Formats: sequence, C-alpha cells, structure tokens
Amino acid sequence: MAFRSSRWYSGNDRNSYIHRAWMRRGLPREAFEGGKPHIAIANTASDLTPCNSHLNEVAESVANGVWEAGGVPLNLPVVSLGETNVRPTAMLWRNLAAMATEEMLRANPIDGVVLLGGCDKTIPSLLMAASSVDLPAVVMPGGPMLTGHFRGAPLGCGTDVWRLSEEVRAGTLSREAFLRSESSMIRSRGHCNTMGTASTMACMAEALGMTIPGTAGTPAPDSRLLERSHETGRLAVDLVLEGRRPSQVMTRAAFLNAIVTLAAVGGSTNAVVHLLAVAGRLGVDLSLDDFDRTGAGVPLLVDLQPAGRHLMDDLFRAGGLTAVLKEVEDLLDPEAITVTGRPLVEHLAEAEIWDESVIRRRSDPLLPDAGIAVLRGNLAPGGAVIKPAAASPELLRHRGRAVVFDSIEDVYARLDSPDLDIDETSVLVLRGCGPKGYPGMPEVGNLPLPAKLLEKGVRDMVRISDARMSGTAYARSSCTPRPRRRPAARWRRCAPATRSCSTWPPGGSTWTSPTPSWPPGSP
Repeated sequence: MAFRSSRWYSGNDRNSYIHRAWMRRGLPREAFEGGKPHIAIANTASDLTPCNSHLNEVAESVANGVWEAGGVPLNLPVVSLGETNVRPTAMLWRNLAAMATEEMLRANPIDGVVLLGGCDKTIPSLLMAASSVDLPAVVMPGGPMLTGHFRGAPLGCGTDVWRLSEEVRAGTLSREAFLRSESSMIRSRGHCNTMGTASTMACMAEALGMTIPGTAGTPAPDSRLLERSHETGRLAVDLVLEGRRPSQVMTRAAFLNAIVTLAAVGGSTNAVVHLLAVAGRLGVDLSLDDFDRTGAGVPLLVDLQPAGRHLMDDLFRAGGLTAVLKEVEDLLDPEAITVTGRPLVEHLAEAEIWDESVIRRRSDPLLPDAGIAVLRGNLAPGGAVIKPAAASPELLRHRGRAVVFDSIEDVYARLDSPDLDIDETSVLVLRGCGPKGYPGMPEVGNLPLPAKLLEKGVRDMVRISDARMSGTAYARSSCTPRPRRRPAARWRRCAPATRSCSTWPPGGSTWTSPTPSWPPGSP
C-alpha cells in the first residue's frame, strides 16, 4: 500500500535523501520504506493551557499504541488556546488555531493524525483542521479533573467561581474565605469538571463518532485514560490502512446525533458555534434551526453542574456518556458510524447506568425538553440561543424594562453605582461584544448582577448579549443573539423548564450569575 508519506521519503534523489536523513534521529531505515504509516500526534499540551498540561504523557501512550500497530508516531505540537489565561478571549484565535493545524497537517509527511485536546477551543479547532484536510483522524480528549472540595462540599470549577464571587460582592462571604477555596478547586490535572464547553466538546467528539466510544469524560488522572490513549494510537494506524476519513464519519446524521447528545447531557451553548464551524469545513448542511428541531423534546438526563448537582468524575463513575446515549438510542441515527467503522448505536449494547442520581432514566428526566432553544425576534432576526436546562425557570417567560450597556467597560463603570436605575424585574442588555465589535465574541455575556440587588437577595435576572456565555455559567435566563441592529426586543420560543439549579454549600443560598473572567484594564 502506498502511503502519503511515501511522497516525501521514497526514492533515491536528493529531496528524498534530505527528508529521510533529517528524520533519521533514532528511526530505523524501515520506517521510511513504505510499509509503515506515519501518524502525527497533534498535541495541544502547554504549561500555559493548564487544562492540557498533561497531554505530553497522553501523547506517549498514543505513540506506544502507534508503534505496536506497526506505525511511526510523530509528536506535532500545535497551537494551544487556554481559556483561563488567554486575553482578550481564546475564541479570537480558534480559527487561527484551526488554520495553523490544518496547514501543518497538509505540509508534513503524515498519513493520519491523533488529535489531542481538552480545553474549550482545542478540540473544536482540531476537528476543524482535520475536517479540512480529511486525512484519517481520531480524537483523544484529555479528560476532566477530579472533584475538589471546600468546607466539605464539592466544587465545580468555573460554576462555583461564579457563585462564590457573587456572594463576596453581596457581602455574604468573606474575601478571605473566597481566596481559601482557590487551592481546593483545581484538585488535579484535566479540564473543567462541570459540563462546560470542554466536557461538552469531548462529548460532541464522541457523538460525532470521532473518538473510540466510551472515551469522553474519562478523568485526566484515571489510568484508564492512558489505556484508551494506547488503544487510540493503534486505531489510528488501522484508520490509515482502511482509508477511513473524517468526512465518512462526520456526516449530517452524526451532527444530528451530536445535537441529541447536547440536549441529553445539558451541554454548553458554545457547542452550537463549534459544531456549525466543523460542519462548515466538511460541507455538511447544518443550520441553527437544526438545533431547535432536533433538540426539541430531548430530555435532560445528566444531573451535572451547571444544570444540576454532580461533576464529571461522577458521570464517568455512573456509566459515562454511552449510558446516557443508550437511554436516547431511539433518537440517534443508526447509520452514523464511528472511527471504529461500526455505527455508534452498536457500541451502546452493554452500556449500563450504575447511579441513577447522576444519570436519570428516560422515564424520570431532570427536564423533559432540554435541547438548546433558538429564539428569534426583532432584536436578533438571525437567531439567538438559550440553554433552558441551566436557566431559572421563573425567568423563561418574563417582561421587564431594558437596562442597556454599550460595552463591558460600560458595565464595570456603572453596574455597581447606587444611582443605576434598575430593579430585579429589569433586563440586563450588553451590546458591542460580538465577533466583530469586541472582537472575538468573548465570554462576557455572564453579566454580574448589580451590587445593590445582590444585597437585597436577588440572584438571577434576564441577561441578553451579543457576547458568549461560559459553558460553566448557570441559573440565568440569558440569550446570545447574532448581532444585528434592531429596535426593542420581542422574542418567541422559550422552552419551559420545571427544575431549578442546586445550591452550594448544601443548605446554603443559591448562587448565580458569573463574573466575567477577563475585566478589561486588569493587570
């Protein structure tokens, strides 16, 4: 079988000599003689992307699997975007990361690729790149961190940052106690342990068929992650030998399966932006309306922050994503295959729910209709999205006076002013933070509440923004429209919700409304 890498290495001319000679740093001659596929390990490990800092170890296990299957593994560091550190927003460079990875895959002598990602934008950018190049590819997610605890209660990274910080602003939690929780929150390596964007996109990769089924959600410190990494390395060689490409796996049927999965796990609204981008790279017909049509009526089955109580290692312990998908198997397209070559639904036969407090049965969902809801109106005729599973039910139908901020700087300048004309029935509107205006559409739509309302006990308000919201944010009835100038808002299609979010600590007050992670002008 002639491999793509042979275009670089086969022959006796000067060019092939140079390619082989510069790569002969421990590789045997037979590595270049056409019988071994060369597998790139697109590695987003970086000390400045703390969620992905352990991926070098994962890459070693992948490499061992590639060697075992008769391939040649090649570590390929690619652009790494850390949501927690990059300013002004990692989203500003998602497309850049995708394009850079795409060009590295095109330019180098490789036959297939293993995509190592974890933090929010890394898996989407890697999927976008692999879709454009369409070389045999498989995703290996880095996995979530273990649950941290503070004062005897579990901490959801991101979600509880937003909760705790609002209690400090409300005067019900001391700043000293808030800072003491800092060392307890990030307990281990891995990405966010809530169903934020990182966990959501790992689940989306599996629902799209781009991981070995049962991989998404494996905790980063769990030894089974390395076992699965080894298996993924072996599979990458098989993908090349069998000629199975992303375009054969990520079909329209696979994307509709991902939308069903998004609803069932209570995933981040950011998945809408990323799935549309991946589909666009593949030429798959997918629109905003597909999220509304396909997600409507799908129950929320995972009781996980920010829409519920538990965290990602609980989900893995309770049976993992395959157990969730088995409950909604009838809603999945049976023809959509995975990187294994077999349909996704064939991998669900042995899935079991081991803890029904974490993964609910279809007959007893947390919410009967949990899909991403698409709203349309004169404020956003192009559409806006809301995650009903993470919204305060009483605010899903609401009428109030708009209090408008023209920028995030305007929010910081006026929000806590005692002279701000606002009450708990008002609607907070933030504009000027879309993909063109800010730029990059940062996660600053999680508007904090005014201090004077926090002091009165208010913990949620309707918030509308052309920015994005963190996938870890919750208990808000907020809409993120596609930015277009229009007069006063009228919305339609707000899905009903019947369940409020949990409290932390147990028996304590409910904390909501995230504070933006990047205040402009901060040091």
